[in-house]
Formats: sequence, C-alpha cells, structure tokens
Amino acid sequence: MTIEASFQLFLILLAVLAGTALLARRIEVAPAILLLLAGIVLAFVPGMPTPQLPPELILLLVLPPLIYSAAVAMSWREFKFNLRPIVLLSVGCVIFTAFAVAAATHYLLGLPWNVGFLLGAIVAPPDVVAPLAVARRLAIPRRIMVVLEGEGLANDATALILYRFAVAAISTGLFSLPKAIGEFSGIVVGETLFGVAVGWLFLRARHWARDPQIEITLSLITPYVAYWLPEHFGGSGVIATVACGLYMSWNGPRLISAATRLQGIFFWDLVIYLIEGTLFLLTGFQMRLLYEHSKAFPLDDILIATALVTVIIVVARFAWTFPATYLPRMIKRVRLRDPAPPWQWAFVISFTGVRGAVSLAAALALPYALPAGGPFPQRDLILFVTFGVIFITLVGFGLGLAPVVRWLGIAQAGQSERVAELEAEIGARREALDAAFKSLEAITEDRNLSEGVVRLLRARHETRTGQLPTSLDPDGRLISAAGTDLTRELIAAERKFIHVLLRDGKITDEARRHIERDLDLEEASLANREFRNDLP
Repeated sequence: MTIEASFQLFLILLAVLAGTALLARRIEVAPAILLLLAGIVLAFVPGMPTPQLPPELILLLVLPPLIYSAAVAMSWREFKFNLRPIVLLSVGCVIFTAFAVAAATHYLLGLPWNVGFLLGAIVAPPDVVAPLAVARRLAIPRRIMVVLEGEGLANDATALILYRFAVAAISTGLFSLPKAIGEFSGIVVGETLFGVAVGWLFLRARHWARDPQIEITLSLITPYVAYWLPEHFGGSGVIATVACGLYMSWNGPRLISAATRLQGIFFWDLVIYLIEGTLFLLTGFQMRLLYEHSKAFPLDDILIATALVTVIIVVARFAWTFPATYLPRMIKRVRLRDPAPPWQWAFVISFTGVRGAVSLAAALALPYALPAGGPFPQRDLILFVTFGVIFITLVGFGLGLAPVVRWLGIAQAGQSERVAELEAEIGARREALDAAFKSLEAITEDRNLSEGVVRLLRARHETRTGQLPTSLDPDGRLISAAGTDLTRELIAAERKFIHVLLRDGKITDEARRHIERDLDLEEASLANREFRNDLP
C-alpha cells in the first residue's frame, strides 16, 4: 500500500468512526456493532485499500492501553470484593469453554484435539466493550458491571496463555499438562509482581516530574512497559498490565496532580475511543480477505463449524456461570458474607458472551507454516470460524441485551441503586464542604486573616453549597437542572462579550485564553455536578 493510499484510508477510517459513533448515539445501538458492519461494507467498496497490519503488532499496539485504561478505571476495593466471581469467569470459564470447543470439534467435526483446543482458546474470552456500552444505558446493577469489567480485564490473559501453549503443542508435537500448570502459575505470580513494580516506579517518576505533559507521556509508556517485557519472555503481558493499572487506580489519587488528572482524563478517553473504534472497523475489513480465502473451502463446512462453535461457547458460558454463582454459596461462610444474587443477574452475565477483536487478532497471528515444514493445520478454517463467531455474538447479543434486560426486569434494581449512590454522593459533598468550612474557621483564628479574604472564601463556600440539590425528588432535580441550564447561558454570554472585547482590541489573545480557560473549567464543573433527571 502506497503512502497516499494509507493516508486516504486513515482519513476514511476517522470519518467513518466519527459518523458511526454519532449514528449509534442517535439510534441507541452499541457503536461496536455499527463499526463492525461499516468495516464489512467498506471492505467490498471497489478501489478501497485494504489495511495490512501484522497481527502481532495489533496485539502489542492496542491491547496494553485498552487493558491498562480499564484497570485504572476499576475500583480496587470492588475488584477485590468480587475477586471470586471474576476469577471463576476469567480463568475457570475460559478454560472450560476452550475444552468444550475442543471436545465438540474433535468428536463432531473430526479436528485433532490440539487444533480444537487452539480454536477454543481463541474464541473463549468474551469482549466486554459492546455489552458494557449497552449495559451502562440500561441501569444494570453495579455489581454486574463490576464483575463484567473485572472479567474483561483478566480473561484475555488466560486465553492468550492457553493460546501459546496450544500453538507450541501443534508446532512441536509435545505437551505436558503438569508443566503447563506450573508455567501458568509462574506466569500469574511473576507478572503480578512485575506489574506492581512497574506501577510503583512510573507513579513515583510522574510524581517527581510534576509536569502534566511529561506525566501523560509517562502514563502512555506505562502499559507498554508492563505488557511488552513479560510477553517478550513468553508470558501473556496482560496480567502484568492489569496489576499495574489496579496499582495506579488505588495509589494514583495521592500522587497525581489535579492538572495532570484533568488533562489525562481527556487524553485517555480520546485514545481509547480511537483504538476501540479502529479495532472494530479493522475487524470488519477482514471480511474481504476471508471471502477470498473461503473459495478454497466448501461453504457448508464453514457454516456448520461456525454454528457449532457459536452454540458451544454460548451453552458453555451458561453452563458455567450458574453453578459458579450458586455452588460456592453452599459454604456457609461464603453465603453469610455474600448472599446469593437473583437468577436474573446470573442470566445477564451469561448473556454477555460477545467475542471481539482480540480473538480475531489471535487467529490472524497464527503462523502460516510449522517449524518442521508444511502448512499450519486448519489455519484458514480457524480464521473463518473466529470471524463468524465474532459477527454472530456481537450483532446478536449486542442487539439482544437491551430486550433481555427489560424482560428480566433488573433495570429497576439498578435504578434504585443509582438513586442510593447519588444520595450518598450528595451527602459526601455536603460533609466535605462542612469539613472545609470548619478548616476555614480554624485558619481564620490562627492566621488573623483579613475580613475581605474571609468574606471571599465564605462566599465561595456558600456558592458551592447552594449548587447541591436538596433532594433527588423530581421537583428538586428540575430546579437543579434549570439552574444548570441558566448558568450555561450566562457562561455563553460571557464568552460572547469576551470575543467582542478581543475584536475591539481591548484585550489580548493571551488574556482571552486565560478567561476562556476559567469559563471552560466552570462549565466542565457543571457537567461533573449535573445530577441525572432520568431517575424514577
């Protein structure tokens, strides 16, 4: 592909990414679904250049920031509390699914055990991007969200480790279960320690730098260092990246400055938005390559294999999730600490088994030939089935999640939970302001502050207190929303007047930028404090 063609493709991808995301918001569909469909359509447009990226580069380039960002956003306390269901899903369910796919394809399709296990390892890990995009709009109970997010952090690690074992077994013809278990345990422990060490080192470096641009640059380097070194030495890299992100999540607020945090949130939101969108677009683009290769295979074989594997992974997730949810609670100590959730919760978790771009990248990364010579067994069939599973689960489960959640009636529990969280947030804000006011009184007595300074600080305190709603009842929320809307209108009036002063030469561009920054921060603060009006 020429440089000009690559540049054209780059512009097309950005335009489609923005347009598809806007359309997804309008019709309330997960962007990943529309991006996959858009990629398939673009793949067959005459004259459209086909992106050619080494699969290993895809995993190395896009997986670390995605995992790291999700880990940083994860609450360590909630992750630790839900560690049992997260491990059972991200480790147990992945291994169970891989073995189920291997057995089904061996006995029903005649694939060798090692090839079937490889296929199972590729399609075993669910991708949570699309389901969570839908779930966040449906007021699903927070614990379900935490379990799904935690599973998404760790299941890729399990799958990629199994994947490497399977590829090595096929390439060398040798496999030892005790050795594999030992290596798996060593990888988990070693990468966890390494990830924490990387997090500690980079967090101290960022605290020492005290410069937002340098700190954000270091934050971008962090996941690649945590991922690349373990991956280079035969591990997965994912566990180290997760451990690093969770360490940052817990310790970062104490050492990262406010300026870095404000700029870093925007930076990472944009990075993840571009990476996730491009991944699903590129996944759709693979349809042309698969179509060209499929001519060498009977269509019936591809459809049967895809349907079989899809059914197996769906049934395996349901068959694993329900026992994993309720059997541990037969132990009294577990049951008392963590009572059993309604069956609807387990059903929703089972239903979110969407496969994504990591599975396709792993399939694309398969070698074309064995070290001893000869083609890699069933490589094209594995690729066809993987893409088919991704397409069916992403479109089917992505579109079906909202009706299923409404049918199960769990949104009401999520709404009640959200009301309680917002009430607790408002209470925490009030208590924090009261604590600050008491500190002001103490400082006033100790430092003999002037009346003008004290009056200014008290006015600030009263303004911030008045911005909090007195309650979350509909009337209170309407008053709060009206005040927020009017404040935005006043900020817009200030912006317009500042532009007039600049045009008339009464202020410089530098002064205008300083004023606009204050207005931007105030408007962003409004958005951060804006309380939802769609609550019951």
